Amino acid sequence: MSAGDEPADQAEGFPVPSSAGDAVRNPAQVSFWLLEPAADAAMTYFYAQLFAIDSEIGSMFPASMDVQRKRLFQALARITAGQDDPDTLTGYLTELGRAHRKFGVRERHYAIFRRALLATLRRFAARDWNEAAQRAWETAFDHAAAIMIEAARRDAEETPAWWIATVTRTELRGPDIAVLTLQPEQPLSYLPGQHVSVQTPRWPRLWRTYSIANTPHPDGLLRLHVRAVGGGLVSPVLVHQVRAGDPLVLGAPAGSMTADIRSSRDVLCLAGGTGLISAPSPRHREIVLYHGARRHQDLYDLAELREMELAYPWLQVIPAVADEPAGDVMSGTVPELAAKATFAERDIYISGPDHMIVKTARVLKERGAQDHLIHYDLEV
Repeated sequence: MSAGDEPADQAEGFPVPSSAGDAVRNPAQVSFWLLEPAADAAMTYFYAQLFAIDSEIGSMFPASMDVQRKRLFQALARITAGQDDPDTLTGYLTELGRAHRKFGVRERHYAIFRRALLATLRRFAARDWNEAAQRAWETAFDHAAAIMIEAARRDAEETPAWWIATVTRTELRGPDIAVLTLQPEQPLSYLPGQHVSVQTPRWPRLWRTYSIANTPHPDGLLRLHVRAVGGGLVSPVLVHQVRAGDPLVLGAPAGSMTADIRSSRDVLCLAGGTGLISAPSPRHREIVLYHGARRHQDLYDLAELREMELAYPWLQVIPAVADEPAGDVMSGTVPELAAKATFAERDIYISGPDHMIVKTARVLKERGAQDHLIHYDLEV
């Protein structure tokens, strides 16, 4: 599942201190969190610097930059906070380097990004900007860039930067939900649980992320479940305007929320949004799936899930709605369901919009769930 065009809450999901004084680990953290009160202005300044240094880079970005500015700030937050967890940070940067190939980013562009970023920090973190802070940022940036460049280089040896796919079928599942079936022109390998970014000819350079809703199949077809988000740009086009025969551009499959087939633990799934993955698990693992939605009509695939529940006795499906009387289903949001769920000694998988994932993971951790058993992907 994915949030589609829905903007993520700025910096939610990352350890954001309430003030720069809370970030005492290194000068890079101190200087970065000074940007937080003026995050949008700082990111606007960054892109202005970037485009002034090299006008060619501007062609990589969409005309509407609101979402891009938020995502950049979140990515910088994640990189800054990840300095004390190098393994996790390396994994994140590797995926980020692969993902940047679809924008046309080349190795030479990193030096330009570095100049623009340091200029932004120098201006907006002036109170605590000094030689130590600059050296810390230069070291952190150079390390991150090296990982991303190497990841992109290795990826380019095996796969294209993007795929052209033809829509072979569209199916409306509700007034604002559609299932699109796509046929990539070249083989596209992925694992169940991964997602792809999508670009439409209507909005060049504007990418939105959607989960692949089917397991890999010999015919190579992909299915994406898309909800038209109010105020969104890409998702309404995908739901209401795209027809069979239309082309779409796909980025490389990404995401680490794939099933651990070596585990013998039972499974708890907490899902909100669209695009549930249809991937039955081996019989020896009990699966409990909480499927949350705002309205009854948003439980558009409940009949199919009930059929799976009958076909696989070790699967239990528990639907819930948050904004309407519950009737014959549970009542509550996904984080509220997490507060009631039994999770002891289970692998936990959370999917949905970023803000929902963050709140759900927080509830589970407060109840004592172990970090290494909680699996999710954030869009950033």
